[in-house]
Amino acid sequence: MNDTYKHQALRKNLVEELKKKGITDPKVLQAIGKVPRHLFLDSSFLQFAYQDTAFQIGEGQTISQPFTVAYQTQLLELRKGDNVLEIGTGSGYQSAVLSGLGVNVFSIERHKNLHDKAKKLLAELGCSNVKCFFGDGYKGLPAFAPFDRVIITAAAPYVPQDLLNQLKTGGIMVIPVGEGKVQVMKTFKKAPNGEFTVKEYGNFSFVPMLKTTDWQ
Repeated sequence: MNDTYKHQALRKNLVEELKKKGITDPKVLQAIGKVPRHLFLDSSFLQFAYQDTAFQIGEGQTISQPFTVAYQTQLLELRKGDNVLEIGTGSGYQSAVLSGLGVNVFSIERHKNLHDKAKKLLAELGCSNVKCFFGDGYKGLPAFAPFDRVIITAAAPYVPQDLLNQLKTGGIMVIPVGEGKVQVMKTFKKAPNGEFTVKEYGNFSFVPMLKTTDWQ
């Protein structure tokens, strides 16, 4: 893979920028520093690959800005070996960051061409702990549940009950909730009695998580 010293230096600068913006988990920063983000972007965006900016990747979808990826990942409070359900593979960048943290990733994408492209690239990068699925994110992956963590990388108009049901006791879901241009980042932590502790972490902007009725 084409990952030059220049790319590595740009990633180092990006990591320093993320630190200044409030990302404190050293393992998350280390993972961001190792994933070659430029490989997940169209060649026309290569010179901007390590700016803290989101970019179009086709199908009306985007690769999230690095801060958002790092922030959501930090909220997951990951432990090595965790089983993580990711809703919205997109370019595969978030999956690669999770892979670098030593967790087992089960990632769903509803756009077939994005799924195929991300699956191929993740395999080429040696992310053997990432399994990619083409399907409906609202339904999750009940055959592989329960999960230690669930991360949704698109704007959910509501919190899907099926995804909450697939979370282990003590597990955490990170999800941006809301319709329109701005969503509220929330975490749901599952208690032994099956209830959830909900916390909010401010406003973010994601592309919409397409509703089940829109999925074909």
